[in-house]
Amino acid sequence: MDLNSIMKMLKDPQAFARQAAEMQQKVASVTAKGSAGGGMVCVTINGAMEMLAVEIAPEVVDPQDVVILQDLVRAAYNDASSKIKQALQGEVAKSAGLGGMNPFGDGSGLGT
Repeated sequence: MDLNSIMKMLKDPQAFARQAAEMQQKVASVTAKGSAGGGMVCVTINGAMEMLAVEIAPEVVDPQDVVILQDLVRAAYNDASSKIKQALQGEVAKSAGLGGMNPFGDGSGLGT
């Protein structure tokens, strides 16, 4: 996206609002599944970082050691979160006309 395109968007707030709404829809439609413990715990989240599903293998559930299960759920969520961030970085770069360039430079993610 060049400076002229940015200026046009600023002059046409309705077009800018439409583009923002389209981006929000794209973000919400992106999903990723993360796993931990060799797939014993899986978490699916969307681009808004909302957890859509959790799958836990019965053999991982040990009432005497809940801490391990908590760690696996957290690790699975973090795995899915990382995948979402990568997908969204690509989508933002594509929407901004940056091709393969990473607009976030250091790979640190979207505001995290």
